[in-house]
Order: sequence, then C-alpha cells, then structure tokens
Amino acid sequence: MPVINVTVNGTRYEENVSERLLLVDFLRDQLALTGTHVGCTYEGVCGACTIHLDGEAVKSCLMLAVQADGHTLTTIEGLGGDKLSPLQQAFTDNHSLQCGFCTPGILMNMSEFLRDNPDPSDDEI
Repeated sequence: MPVINVTVNGTRYEENVSERLLLVDFLRDQLALTGTHVGCTYEGVCGACTIHLDGEAVKSCLMLAVQADGHTLTTIEGLGGDKLSPLQQAFTDNHSLQCGFCTPGILMNMSEFLRDNPDPSDDEI
C-alpha cells in the first residue's frame, strides 16, 4: 500500500492508503473527519463532498487519496479553525441550514467564491 503525506486542517498525516481509495473515504474513514459528506453516490454532481485542496474547491469523491499526497487540505471541520468562520456564523444566524446534509459542501464552495470575490453583486451570487 502506498504511503501519503498530507496536511489536513493544519495537522500533518502520514497514512497508508489503498491505490483505489477515494479521498472522501480517506477523510471520513481513516481520519474520522465526517463533516465531508457523500450525497450523490460518488458521481460528483452534488458537491456535498467539497473540500479545499491547496486553497481550491474540489470534489473529494472524484479524487483518489493518493492524488492528495504532498498537498494541504481543508475540510469543513477546519474552515473556521477553532471557531466558526464568518460564513458559518452567518448561516447559523440566518437559519440557512435546511436539513444540513449539503451545508458543508455549500460552505466550502461559497468560502472560495467569497475569498476571490469579497463583495459580489446579486448577479454574481
């Protein structure tokens, strides 16, 4: 089994992984970071599994864990550090959670969007 070295939410990991292990399953099953969800049965259409890979939003159900070797990952658990990010707080304050299953992926996508466009127009949103 290959060994990968990744930094996830600021913590460095060196882990054995199967060559065919999906990144989302690595995060959920090996690292116990269960905030990243699988909603569309590994088809990449729903976005519930979105994380940041070196600061860019990616669907972790479409990547193998070995592809993350040497990279820095941020999951929903690490988005705000030790407290809620401003975006997470805004969702909480405005009851924007619905059932909550897709919320982690939405927050990860929106945080990248707002980082790149901190004052978006209604049309951009």
